[in-house]
Amino acid sequence: MSGFIIGEARTQATLFPEQLDDYVSEDNSVRVIDVFIDGVDLSALGFKTISAKTGRPAYHPETMLKLYIYGYLNRVQSSRRLEKEAGHNVELMWLLGRLAPDFKTIADFRKNNTKAIRSVCREFVLICRKLDLFSEAFVAIDGSKFKADNNRDRNYTRAKLKKRLELIDESIEKYLGQIASADRLDEAVAKAKTERLETKIEKLKKEIERLNEIEVQLLATPDKQISLTDPDARAMISKGIGIVGYNVQTAVDVKNHLIIAHEVTNVGNDRAQLTNMATQAKEELNVDKLTVVADRGYYKGEEIKACGEANIEIYIPKSETSNNQAKGLFGKRDFIYKPEDDEYECPAGERAIYRHNSLDRGKPIRRYWSSACVNCKMKPKCTTGVQRRISRWEHEAVLDDMENRLNQAPEMMKARRETVEHPYGTLKVWMGYNHFQMRTIERVSAEMSLHVLAYNLKRVMNIMGTANLTKAMRA
Repeated sequence: MSGFIIGEARTQATLFPEQLDDYVSEDNSVRVIDVFIDGVDLSALGFKTISAKTGRPAYHPETMLKLYIYGYLNRVQSSRRLEKEAGHNVELMWLLGRLAPDFKTIADFRKNNTKAIRSVCREFVLICRKLDLFSEAFVAIDGSKFKADNNRDRNYTRAKLKKRLELIDESIEKYLGQIASADRLDEAVAKAKTERLETKIEKLKKEIERLNEIEVQLLATPDKQISLTDPDARAMISKGIGIVGYNVQTAVDVKNHLIIAHEVTNVGNDRAQLTNMATQAKEELNVDKLTVVADRGYYKGEEIKACGEANIEIYIPKSETSNNQAKGLFGKRDFIYKPEDDEYECPAGERAIYRHNSLDRGKPIRRYWSSACVNCKMKPKCTTGVQRRISRWEHEAVLDDMENRLNQAPEMMKARRETVEHPYGTLKVWMGYNHFQMRTIERVSAEMSLHVLAYNLKRVMNIMGTANLTKAMRA
């Protein structure tokens, strides 16, 4: 005896052939995928579920969706790798009924059904709502930068073009100087060196022509930026590092950390995304009132006001943008607004009264100042001008109310941090170094929806258990 567990011989015959079902346990995740897709009305979502009368029949969207969801759930996103897996992976053989589409068919399905794929992700969110996994109506909203399939060297802005052209000019000057000095060398050596340098200069001149053509295209774009590989990708700053990619917005349930709503944007900041994401989350949860927490990157008066009108309670820390504070002077928070008098009380105890209205980038602003500033002993700590002028947006009471709420509930920011960072970290690990494989914002949105669906599926399976989730979806 060898003392080790011995496997069966490969040539061993069996009286009764084993079924594929014997290889897939009852708590296997493929059973969840199978039940989920079988319960979705694919034709209502926009998938073509009736094959053409002519030619070879197509694969049913049900088959292709099961393949893709399995792939994204197991970090296999490439169409070529999915083709390979379908040919030898026992779980996929069970899930697809031994069908094995080729990589081109797999890739075309994802490319041609972007809107419908995004709707499938929403279908699972509705299932989670029916399972009472969103009972608190409390979400955290955040955005994170994801790399596009576009190298940084193939993204251009006006500043980048200008810098590139300056470097080329410097190189040409350097080569011309080397050609001039080559005349003092041996004739054979001088000739070889001159020809080599002239070839380099010719290449640089062609590069200047190419960059000038790119500049013409760049100036025709609204944001004066162009990406050559993925035309919708944009240069953004992520943790102090420049990347070319997309800003993915998510609304995450605070209770179970499930992604309720998501959207792919190519705007590098979050300031105009609050109302959009909060409204989407409120609709998905189907609630009358929603509580939302976000970081100060979302602090914008008009967005916060719009959320309040939609019965969405917002918690966002105030953004500190005061130039006076940066100079060591009193900030606006040092002036206390007295709503009963419509006046501000300054640190010296004087009152800054309302003077007139004005418009600042389309926003109606009320202006306040005090006549006592001229003789005030605290003036050097307050302003370098004649008077300290205070501006107040006409709807700033909305922002004051939010600040008071946050002061009374400081734990909200801890809840935000513990909720929304977790899904982003998990997704980026799954997606690998190059986050997106597809190009253009529409196709990238579909790819992101598959990642979000896979994340939510795995999360719910961990919460409920695979067998219990399968049973609940069948009910």
